[in-house]
Amino acid sequence: MLAAPTAVSRAQIRRCATESASTAGSFSSGRSVKTAAMPVTVTRTTITTTSSSGLGSSTIVGSPRALTQPLGLLRLLQLLSTCVAFSLVASVGAWMGPMGNWSMFTWCFCFSVTLIILIVELGGLQSRFPLSWRNFPITYACYAALFCLSSSIIYPTTYVQFLSHGRTRDHAIAATAFSCIACVAYATEVAWTRARPGEITGYMATVPGLLKVLETFVACIIFAFISSPHLYQHAPALEWCVAVYAICFILAAVAILLNLGDCTNMLPIPFPSFLSGLALLSVILYATALVLWPLYQFDERYGGQPQRARDGGCAIRHPHSVCSWDRRLAVAILTAINLLAYVADLVYSARLVFVKV
Repeated sequence: MLAAPTAVSRAQIRRCATESASTAGSFSSGRSVKTAAMPVTVTRTTITTTSSSGLGSSTIVGSPRALTQPLGLLRLLQLLSTCVAFSLVASVGAWMGPMGNWSMFTWCFCFSVTLIILIVELGGLQSRFPLSWRNFPITYACYAALFCLSSSIIYPTTYVQFLSHGRTRDHAIAATAFSCIACVAYATEVAWTRARPGEITGYMATVPGLLKVLETFVACIIFAFISSPHLYQHAPALEWCVAVYAICFILAAVAILLNLGDCTNMLPIPFPSFLSGLALLSVILYATALVLWPLYQFDERYGGQPQRARDGGCAIRHPHSVCSWDRRLAVAILTAINLLAYVADLVYSARLVFVKV
């Protein structure tokens, strides 16, 4: 059975073919080579992988020494920073409302999954892990970096600034600082382990794979901002925009899940064709949403509100919440960001070559 396709550049394939031909020529020189069978004793089994960080060191998996390698130390920093962040907040009960709950969930979730990854690597349990270990760690690291980034922005702007000076506020500020540290640590892991030109790797380690993570994350933030139906139910064009966000999110999520589950061969069409069609369709759909959403939300001719001051909900600052006009503006900005991500996805996908390994 063929495993899932992995991404590799065309230059790497040509170089491998040239080296194979050169090797074949060297063995056809007419000389005979005698080899003696040597007894081999296996004392222990370890799984050794070399990271793409350019540090010149390998990560020893299945051994406590994994924690002393650069990637292991980085994951310990992730574990410590997220643990301190949610512990500081939990000790004083400094979370309330949807924004505070999101930040608390982010830190607890990232701590738990990072701990699982460390346990799997220390125990050498990659082969027993239900998901593709070639794709899972970097996919999670990218999501965790985005989660911690959002918490580092949302928590202080929608919660901490409304706290009175004292112990609770100090703990909340310290938790924000550790959230920023966790964000940098996860982003560093993504930078170290992402695919390099000419390298054979899992799809999620490539630029299009990482862009899929960004696209789904931005879509989730959009869903959070449009959770109130009154923002879009008054115009069919706005309902179309919501449908665009949902369709593109589902398709991108399917692409990620197929890679994590090594199920890309289950599609009725070749996986590269699926990715190209997905990116092209998403670019077209998001282009329509980028035009319609601002037009019907901020143009008076189509029932929109061009000025923030005219929104009664924005006149008074409500702690732990975002007013309707700000939500509409945030969705418009996020729509533009996701459109750029899908355009980059389409361009980079054309530069990948998929091989069966």
